[in-house]
Parts: sequence; C-alpha cells; structure tokens
Amino acid sequence: MKFVDEATIRVEAGQGGDGCVSFRREKYVPRGGPDGGDGGDGGSVFLVGREDVNTLADFRVQRRYKAKSGRGGAGKQRTGASGDDLNIFVPTGTVVSDLDTEEILGDLASVGQSLCVAQGGRGGLGNCRFKSSVNRTPRKSTPGEVGEKRYLGLELKLIADVGLVGLPNAGKSTLIRAVSDARPKVADYPFTTLHPSLCVVRIETDRSFVMADIPGLIEGAADGVGLGIRFLRHLQRTRLLVHVVDIAVGKDNSVKAVRTIESELLRYSGTLGKQTRWLALNKMDLLPGDEWEATKEKITNALGWEGPVFSISAVTGEGTNLMAQAIINYLEQPTT
Repeated sequence: MKFVDEATIRVEAGQGGDGCVSFRREKYVPRGGPDGGDGGDGGSVFLVGREDVNTLADFRVQRRYKAKSGRGGAGKQRTGASGDDLNIFVPTGTVVSDLDTEEILGDLASVGQSLCVAQGGRGGLGNCRFKSSVNRTPRKSTPGEVGEKRYLGLELKLIADVGLVGLPNAGKSTLIRAVSDARPKVADYPFTTLHPSLCVVRIETDRSFVMADIPGLIEGAADGVGLGIRFLRHLQRTRLLVHVVDIAVGKDNSVKAVRTIESELLRYSGTLGKQTRWLALNKMDLLPGDEWEATKEKITNALGWEGPVFSISAVTGEGTNLMAQAIINYLEQPTT
C-alpha cells in the first residue's frame, strides 16, 4: 500500500430528529392531552487511533463521512431512535486540525484514543414538553438540531523511539537491515528510500525499540530541493536521533555532511535541531582496521563533537549491536 501521511476529509454529524405534535386519542379517555415524543439525537463522528492502520491512503479514496441522523418522535410519548455514532479509524500518531479555523483539535498518540470531531445534533422536543396549567393543548414542537460539519486536515507523525537522519546513500536502510528483520530497498543510487518506514529493533525477548527511517536530506531541502523536508515531521516524536555519516567520502566531506543535516534540522524546527543526536560513522569496512580510531578522532575533532560516536559497518554488521545496546540503555533511562 502506498504510504500517505497527509489527507483532507469532510465529516458530518447526524441531524437530530424532529419533535412530534400528537394528542392522546383513546376511547373513554376524553381530553387525553398532548403525548408527542422527542426526536432522537444525531450520531457524532469520532476519530479513533488504531495500531494496525499505518497510512492515510484510504482517505485519498473516501473523503466524506457522515453519521446517521436521529429519528423523529412519535405519539404515546415515544422518543425517536438516536443515530449511531460513526467511528473512523486512523493510524496512531495522527494530528487532526480544522482547516477552516486552523485549530488543532487533537493528537491521537495512543491505541484506542478517540476524538469527537463532529457533535451530533440534539433531538427536537415533542409537544408533550410544552404542556402547562395554562396551555393544556400545546401544538408546539421543535425541530432537531443540525449536526456539526467540518473540513479536517489529517497529518500523520510516525511514533518511534529513534529516528535515522543522514544524506542519501549514507547507509540508513542498510543499517535497518543489519539491526532488524525489516528489508527496505537498498541500491547504489540516491533516494532509494522514498517514504518513511518503521522497524522494531529487538535486543532481547522483552527489550526492543522502534526505529524510523526517512528519505535522505540534501543541502537546500528546506527550500524543496530533493525530496524536501516534508518527512521530517516523523522525527518530532522520537527521543533520540542517530545521524548516519558516510566516512568513505573523506574527512572533509563527512564533516560537511554533518553540518548540512544540522542546518536543515534547525531550519525546519529549532526544537528538532536541538534534539539529542548521536553519530554513527558508517562504512568503516572500507578502511583498514588500524585507521578506524584515527578517522573517528579526526571527524569528531573537526566537528567539536561531544556526544556519543559509534564506528559501524552496516554491511558487515560490525559495531551495530554495540550501538543498539547503547540505544536501548539510553531509552530505558527515566525521562525528566
């Protein structure tokens, strides 16, 4: 299924049923009085977070959703049936906004979380409600209220513990292959990753974390160059960014690559640019073993880097287990 992380839909709640004007008519019961019942309430529209839905692609096909309306009231003080609520299932991590008011209505960040996006109309009142000592035969009722209607914008932000960033061909997809059972596309040309993907990195039976990979960034991404920065929203929920750097291009180019990504992250969001980030110096298998530490030291000194740095080879898997273990230890620390 094609990955879609944005969609626009129209939702309409059900209208309330009309109240009824009726009078009691029975043999041997003179002047029975009013007995018109109320109308039923219209159904409301809810968005519900669901774990087994991972794309908004369905909303590119069906764009209009309407809940059932309430039934009108009837004689003998019978209330009309209420319309059924409509539950629309969306991926967890979906942010919902009202396109007319530009208001953020909610963030469905957990499985089973629901959000009412259109309230059903209340049912009208039957004439039974208007009887009094001075008005014994009311011929008045009220119509049902109109349900809310809204144009909604849906924006999916993947929920992951760790996000991978880096230039195209830095080896992010190969790294995912090395640490998980996921099999993203790998090739020797840029932008083999065209949309975000998630994988589960399992350290032990009951210890694992979720890692997100997004298409590679290039200089000028904030201005729409390459695939742009439209997928960076998927990194906003992560607790840690792992910056994968290709060291086979030489020290100067590796340092430039890190600076490029830093600049694009800051241009997109100051918060994202300051998020905790580790370096993963990849493709160490292309260097002699005695040059690993020297290369690592040269790059970190040129960057003035003070955070964790890992020397890895995503192709051979060397160093990846050590890095995965460090990540799970970091994630298991209590957050402040």
